[in-house]
Amino acid sequence: MKCKISKDIGAGADLIRKGELVAFATETVYGLGANALNPEAVARIFEAKQRPHFDPLIVHISDIKHLDELTLGFSEQAKKLADQFWPGPLTLVLPKRKVIPDLVTSGLDSVAIRIPAHPVARQLLEAAQLPIAAPSANKFGCLSPTLASHVAEQLGGEIELILDGGACTVGVESTVIQCMDEVPVLLRPGGISQEEIEACVGQIRLARIEDHAEANSPQSPGMLPKHYAPRTPLIIVDQLSDVPLEGQKGLLSLFPLEETFLKNQQFSVREILSPSGDLKIAAARLFTALRNLDAADIDYIIALRMPEKGLGRTINNRLERAAAS
Repeated sequence: MKCKISKDIGAGADLIRKGELVAFATETVYGLGANALNPEAVARIFEAKQRPHFDPLIVHISDIKHLDELTLGFSEQAKKLADQFWPGPLTLVLPKRKVIPDLVTSGLDSVAIRIPAHPVARQLLEAAQLPIAAPSANKFGCLSPTLASHVAEQLGGEIELILDGGACTVGVESTVIQCMDEVPVLLRPGGISQEEIEACVGQIRLARIEDHAEANSPQSPGMLPKHYAPRTPLIIVDQLSDVPLEGQKGLLSLFPLEETFLKNQQFSVREILSPSGDLKIAAARLFTALRNLDAADIDYIIALRMPEKGLGRTINNRLERAAAS
């Protein structure tokens, strides 16, 4: 199969309605989409990505008016979050209706829903007139794609069409909040920070990721311990003096480091996420920077831990999963 990179929204919508797969731009990362109400189409997502069936998918909709068709309840806390952050990089986990195939939700009685903000994603949803199930458009566990060319590298032989929307502006996956109980639960940090969520709805609970991962029953995508990983081994450090490794190394850091900090370390290549230390810019560049380091023919990627605040938490989350053995 020869994959086409295009801006033809109509062609993408036709393929979705026919039960085929279409990769498309969102503000977070590129998604691999199929008709969320068609189990056979959804099964093709798992096949193309080599994704385990116990890992649920996110369903994308074009408008909040479609929520009642797919879910059984919408709490006051969920409504506040939707009003504040939709369209945008927020996914809400809500009680599902039976119209959602169990394959989409990995048998759970909840479904993850998002309204994306990217114009390509929104136009595709409007044209298809269907909810679209879409995880990241990559092979399972690998680095998420933030350009159409990244999708073509990994899935070009599996799909017919990639809808090109340029570089993803957020650059990391959506924040996932479970709204099944009175207090919302943060299942996955993402493009909206914990601080922003709590400013909207008050204090939230943090999920114990290990509980779901060990039982192979994650409540959300991105909860497995190893994920988003480059081929090159990645090691996270708090300071460069923690790096005793020999061999060729690449450095990932938030901002440029003075040469005095680097004098005892030899780095073949360096990737700076944001010269000004802006965490939003850093998040948007994260996966591209990791790709660049992964392609540099080095033995190790050394990542300096980000500040544990705002989107720094999200970046650290992705790095920890990339570094997991």
